[in-house]
Amino acid sequence: MDNSSNNHTDKNKPMIAYDIADDEIDLRELLTAIWQGKWIIIVVTILFAVASVFYAINQPNIYKSEALLAPAEQEQQGGLGALAGQFGGLASLAGVSLGGGSVDKTQMALEVLQSRKFTSEFIKKYNILPDLMAAKSWNSQNNTINYNKDLYLKGEAKWVREVEPPFKAEPSMQEAYKEFTKVLSTNANKENGMVTISVEHVSPYIAEQWVSWLIQEINSTMKQRDVVEANKSTSFLISQIQQTKIADIRAVLYKLVEEQTKTIMFANVRDEYVFKTIDPAIVPEKKFKPQRALICFVGVLLGFFISCVFVLMRYFIKQGNSKPIK
Repeated sequence: MDNSSNNHTDKNKPMIAYDIADDEIDLRELLTAIWQGKWIIIVVTILFAVASVFYAINQPNIYKSEALLAPAEQEQQGGLGALAGQFGGLASLAGVSLGGGSVDKTQMALEVLQSRKFTSEFIKKYNILPDLMAAKSWNSQNNTINYNKDLYLKGEAKWVREVEPPFKAEPSMQEAYKEFTKVLSTNANKENGMVTISVEHVSPYIAEQWVSWLIQEINSTMKQRDVVEANKSTSFLISQIQQTKIADIRAVLYKLVEEQTKTIMFANVRDEYVFKTIDPAIVPEKKFKPQRALICFVGVLLGFFISCVFVLMRYFIKQGNSKPIK
C-alpha cells in the first residue's frame, strides 16, 4: 500500500516541475518575441521620432530674464521696537498698542507681488494683456511679436477668441492672473536673504522689461502702503496726545509720532524702498526653453517602449491561445 502511494507521488513530481518551468518567462523567449516584431518596433519608433521632432520644432523659443535683489534696510523699525519694549505698558494706559512683533517686509512684498490685486493693476497699467495671453512668437529681425490671430487682431486691437459664457472674447483679470503666475517666478534665499525675480516670455525684450517694471512697482506699492499707514497712525497719535494729560504718556506718544515721521521721510527719499537691485535684469541672448534635443530623445524612447510592450503582449496572447486545453 505504501509502495504504490510513493510511486504515485513520484510520478507527479516531474509533471509539477514541468508545469512550473513552462510558466516561467525565458529571457531568450522575450528576445525572440521582440525580434519577430522588430518591424513593428522600428515603424512605431520612427513615427514617434518624427512626431517629437515636429512638436519640438513648432515650439516657440522661451526667454528668461531675471534680477537679483537684496532686501533694503528698514531702519525705522528699530525705533518702534525699542519703544515697544520700554514704554509698551505705559502706552497701553492711554489705549495705544505699540506692538511687540516685527513684520518681515521682504516676505510681505513677495506676497503682494504675487497677489491678484497687484497683478491685475500691473497688467492694466502697462497694458500687457495681449503680450501675456495672445503672443505666439517673436520676430528677431524687427523685434516684433506675432500674435495668435484666432485670439487677437493686432491691427484692430481687438480680441476675437471664441469662448463659452461666462467667459468673454477679452480675457478677464482672473484668467490673466493664472497665466501671469506661470511666467513669473520668485525665489528667496533663506541663507543670505537675496531674492530673485524672473519672467519667461517669447520675447527677450518683454521679459526684461516686465522684470524691471515689477521691481519698480513693488517698491512703489510698498512705499505707498507704509506712507498711508504712517499718516493714519500720526493722525491717531495726535488725537491721543490732545486727550492725554499725563506727561509720561504724552512723551511716549510724541516719540511715536517722531517714528512715524521718520517712516514717511524714509519712504519719500528712497526709490528702492523694499528691494535694492544688485544685478538688474538683462535681455537674454540664449533661449531658456524648450530643450528640443531632450524632447526628441524622450519621444524616441517612449515610442520604443510602447512598441516593445505591444509586441510582447501580442506574442504572449498568441502563445496563450495556441496552448492546448488540458
